[in-house]
Amino acid sequence: MRVSVRRAVAMTAAVLALLLAVLFSLAVGARAIAPAAVLDALLHGGHSDAAEVVRELRVPRTVIGVMVGAALAVAGTALQGITRNPIADPGILGISQGASVGVVLAIAYAGVHTLTGYVWYAFAGAGIASVAVYAIASSGRGGATPVKLALGGAAINALLVSVTTAVLTTKASALDEFRFWQVGSLSGRDAEIAAQIWPFLLVGLLLVLSVARGLDALALGEDVAKGLGQKVATVRVVGGLGATVLTAVGVAAAGPIAFIGLAVPHIARAVVGSDHRWVLPLAALLGPIMLLVSDTIGRVVFPPSEVPAGVMTALIGVPFLVTLVRRKAVAA
Repeated sequence: MRVSVRRAVAMTAAVLALLLAVLFSLAVGARAIAPAAVLDALLHGGHSDAAEVVRELRVPRTVIGVMVGAALAVAGTALQGITRNPIADPGILGISQGASVGVVLAIAYAGVHTLTGYVWYAFAGAGIASVAVYAIASSGRGGATPVKLALGGAAINALLVSVTTAVLTTKASALDEFRFWQVGSLSGRDAEIAAQIWPFLLVGLLLVLSVARGLDALALGEDVAKGLGQKVATVRVVGGLGATVLTAVGVAAAGPIAFIGLAVPHIARAVVGSDHRWVLPLAALLGPIMLLVSDTIGRVVFPPSEVPAGVMTALIGVPFLVTLVRRKAVAA
């Protein structure tokens, strides 16, 4: 099968799988609702109890799952391309931990106790952490190289973990509330959060997509990228900014959900190759699939309690990545 045909088939299959994952998320939960009843609630505006559950609870949760999954997967793909590090994910530059510090400070000192209030503090923390990492990496000779970005991210991440721990040990009252957010979950998220984050999601996606060719060139090495006419510094800044915005979107809305940003880019590359013009869109489809399926299974595996999506993504995603590694499908 020709590469272009195989890629088109893969994208079509991913779209269909995402639609099924959305229907799965809307129909399955503590109370199972037939797919026909779900479609009736969405298309005809029924007023039954099932219709109210679908529209008021599951639709916002599912929409946020799609947005967060796409954001984290595309951010991870961009960061792996920028740093040329196959194990990079949105936490490598300290972005996720920066958002965590923002939320901790909001709870402990600003009196913020709602998810919609956390969003803006998480955005601010993620942005400040990203700027700090880039400032550290770009200083000295050679500019912001992949190694310096990774080392700067590790240093800032360690610092921010210490700050978080210090605040939580001196403000014990904030611990339980922060722990609820820190575990990573779609539970309790409503339409207001989706309305707050979608403009940032769009901006982040456009920024990353605009440097897709530059990411392909960077994969060949800096000197080759420059020889191909790419402005390496611009690609890193624009791609890093897009990844920062996308990570902030995901972490602010659902907490620091792990593994999607690490695993999904490798799965996408294994399917469509290394061309970021295909990898990025496929990652944007696979990320929501992984998150929605994880979230939905977490609702029913130990009823009546829920296993948070952040736990389930690792439990479900690890076998996929291990399989890819064993088959040597993960690019080094």
